[in-house]
Amino acid sequence: MPYHAPQLSPLQQASGLPLSYRVREPAPAAPTACVVLLHGVGGNASNLADLAAAIDPSVLVLLPQGPIQLGTGQYAWFRVAFSQNGPRLDPAEAERARGLLLGFIAGVQAAYGLAAGQVVIAGFSQGGIMSASVALSEPEQVCGFGILSGRILPELAPHLASRERLGKLQAFVSHGEDDAVLPVSWAALSLQRLAELGVACESHRYAAGHVLTPAMQTDFLAWCDTVLGTRSAR
Repeated sequence: MPYHAPQLSPLQQASGLPLSYRVREPAPAAPTACVVLLHGVGGNASNLADLAAAIDPSVLVLLPQGPIQLGTGQYAWFRVAFSQNGPRLDPAEAERARGLLLGFIAGVQAAYGLAAGQVVIAGFSQGGIMSASVALSEPEQVCGFGILSGRILPELAPHLASRERLGKLQAFVSHGEDDAVLPVSWAALSLQRLAELGVACESHRYAAGHVLTPAMQTDFLAWCDTVLGTRSAR
């Protein structure tokens, strides 16, 4: 019998959750784990729907939407400008987004009876940046995080947890060799920082630009299965 992925809900806002989101409910109803997927700049809660559909059907998948509207159907976690000296961001907006995501994860855990060891947060581009910001500052909230063509913000330094607190965290870092938006050198810096922090990491590079490729998706899904102890029906 062919596998049919559970449907992704329309955008919604639930009591106790500080962000609008779309959800793919697990089958059966009680989730074995949860994956939170974050879109990039100018995206929205629909952008990673294909990736959500491919995650193990026993897993609850949530796609929150950034709090800053840039245009029709375009959202961000914080505003950023690109210059010759690299990306320039609004640190206050990035910090506010980190707080909102931590509140969102706590609300989801309470609503579904999930422990931190059952939760992974990951995202593409700025979504990956926010995933790292959440996990590296409050590692007790999740068991792993994924940076898909993103980076670790230098501005996160004052909020980083200690090596002891980060000891059980798992990371996934993937990047395109030809990325013209966030150069692959950011991935190297992320790996260096994670090594300094003692965070176990799986990393991959691809012959690609600033896109989520099928190969990147496949590698991320396999990593999720390992970290969450699931076996996908893909």
